[in-house]
This record gives sequence, structure tokens and C-alpha cells, in this order.
Amino acid sequence: MLTSKQRAFLRGRASTLETILLVGKDGVTENTEKQANDALTARELIKGKVLETCMYSANEVVRMLAEACNAEPVCAIGSKFVLYRENRKLAPEKRITLP
Repeated sequence: MLTSKQRAFLRGRASTLETILLVGKDGVTENTEKQANDALTARELIKGKVLETCMYSANEVVRMLAEACNAEPVCAIGSKFVLYRENRKLAPEKRITLP
């Protein structure tokens, strides 16, 4: 479970990230879960966007993906969301050190 200080730190880090995960009209599918899982394994922190055609809000999507990927929802603002999952197998210089 992330503290509010850690959440704020991760939100700051995510502000410079590119949006790499798009959730469209089909919502959260197996393919979306796999993409999120792979990206979290490689980067620890990912930013996604819920398209207007999606029937779910960013809040709902971030919760669904967090549960499916065993990750922590960092935030959901407007149509964007951020997910975090620690990966201890990453090289030390690529890992995110939480405060």
C-alpha cells in the first residue's frame, strides 16, 4: 500500500511519461491486461488513457488493471491514469526508489 507521500512522488514522476496504454470501447480486455503487465515489468510506472468510446471511467479502469496486474493505482485524473508495481529484478539504475 502506497502512502500519500509516495503517491505524490510517483505522480510527479509520471507527469513526464508518455501515455503508453490506451483503453478503448472494449474496456479492459485480456490483451489490455497483458500490455499493462508487460509494461509494468519493464518500467514499474506506466501512464494510460481511457478513450471517449470506453464505457468505464479512468477511476474504474485503473482499479480493474491494478487488481488484474497486482499493481498499485497511483491516480486517475480526467481520462488519464497511472499504475505502479515494484520490480526487484530490474537493474538498480532503472528501479524507482520510493521516499
